[in-house]
Amino acid sequence: MPTPPPTGPLVTRATLAADLRALGVRPGEIVLAHSSLRSLGWVNGGPVAVVEGLLDALGPDGTLVVPTQSGGLSDPALWTSPPVPETWWETIRATMPGYDPLVTPTRGVGVVPETVRTWPGALRSAHPQTSFAAIGPRAAKIVEDHAPDCRLGELSPLARLEAMDARVLLLGAGYDSCTGFHLAEYRIPSPRVEVGRPVRTPEGSRWEVVTEVSISSERFDELGADFERDRPVVRGPVGAADTRLFPLADAVAYAERWLETHRSREEWVTDDAPASRRS
Repeated sequence: MPTPPPTGPLVTRATLAADLRALGVRPGEIVLAHSSLRSLGWVNGGPVAVVEGLLDALGPDGTLVVPTQSGGLSDPALWTSPPVPETWWETIRATMPGYDPLVTPTRGVGVVPETVRTWPGALRSAHPQTSFAAIGPRAAKIVEDHAPDCRLGELSPLARLEAMDARVLLLGAGYDSCTGFHLAEYRIPSPRVEVGRPVRTPEGSRWEVVTEVSISSERFDELGADFERDRPVVRGPVGAADTRLFPLADAVAYAERWLETHRSREEWVTDDAPASRRS
């Protein structure tokens, strides 16, 4: 049987930029983008066209930020999809290459962030598991000094983005991918966990364990639905994607109140295993 032709809109760099402007993306602003390429329709140029369209909408004075997480740099004891034999764990920990912001690929966040990570002039933060990459005149200020024991808290790019009045763009992505909600977890009583990962030193890679705030995206979809009901969220199409745009500071403040009310310690399900390896 012949392959059927694609359906849905033909999306180009120019139509993406026009749709983003119609949604309300402003030249010169800072946008933290979470994206689903598949949701956009048939994109001529794939993720490269998406990044170009985003940069066109933001203009030369705007800054694009994306999560460039590398959850594969994690403790093999937590891997479940698939698991590895326990007899391998110590060897994996001892030989796993340490994080290098110029080399380590993203994992579990989609092809658009990986394209941003490798974009000419892109800068990436130093956290070995939950980095962010940015393109634009304020990129350095956003990604600098990401503390190694603060994945998504006060010493991460999220807090700087909040202070700089950034907005969140969910480009076909759901609220379950909204990293800004995690910043709220650092501002409420939250469990703490030990997190292992490889780090790069002048002598080579070594394994380290740090104590961190436990993070979880459990119920973020429910949180996002309530946030959208109660707070101003711009919603409209970009290509074929249902897209949302809102201030990061609003989302963090709302999430802080919501999580304190709705989440108990008993139902906390951590995201400390990488997304691509969790069952």
